[in-house]
Amino acid sequence: MDLTPTHQPIDTHQPIELTRETIQAGTVIKLASAHGMRVLTDEERATSIAETLAARPKSADPSGDLWLFGYGSLIWNPAFHFAEQRKGRVHGWHRRFCLWTPLGRGSPEQPGLVLALERGGACTGMAFRLAAEQVACELDILWRREMLSGAYKPRWVKVTTADGPVDAVTFTIDPANPRYAGRLAEDEIVRVVATAVGRLGPCTDYLFKTTQALAELGLEDRTLQRLKRRVEVLLGGKVDCS
Repeated sequence: MDLTPTHQPIDTHQPIELTRETIQAGTVIKLASAHGMRVLTDEERATSIAETLAARPKSADPSGDLWLFGYGSLIWNPAFHFAEQRKGRVHGWHRRFCLWTPLGRGSPEQPGLVLALERGGACTGMAFRLAAEQVACELDILWRREMLSGAYKPRWVKVTTADGPVDAVTFTIDPANPRYAGRLAEDEIVRVVATAVGRLGPCTDYLFKTTQALAELGLEDRTLQRLKRRVEVLLGGKVDCS
């Protein structure tokens, strides 16, 4: 499958929807490039995928299937094909709004924030199993989405599930990346999330959909729930993210 972005011009102002099709068409990559963001080349993405696969733990599924761990928008909008999904928990990492987004959920003038995994604590989310024959294509799609600018570090983690532990790839923050926001005060996170809007929609939509998806899975995150309540208060009522 040829996933090479075309060179057709792109409207840098119209909203877009993050779907499998827009990712495959190279829309996200072209949009980021049009806004001056430094994106990984095809070769850099391929190298990153190869290095991640080479680091596969010996305890990983020997069948060739591969597990991914999603903790944010991948839970409610994976955009990749998978053969199985399980609720899971990772120890040693926690989700935090610590990655600036000057495009998807914000703008260059008013960047938004999205989630990444940082050291410490624990995190609940969804583990997805890719069948061996799906791995190459689906990882390419995933890397075009999550490793757009290299702000994350792909990493293998142990995910505890009701059907036993699995080794999975997830995306942790790269503290050396210029988009790393550090440990912002909660007041600042609330302000940014409540006000930032990007090509993929408002930052509130990202927070509310993630919080809702976790709650529906019985994996409520108290920190995200608190942020949601504070954002609602700041905006004077609930936000409709349907």
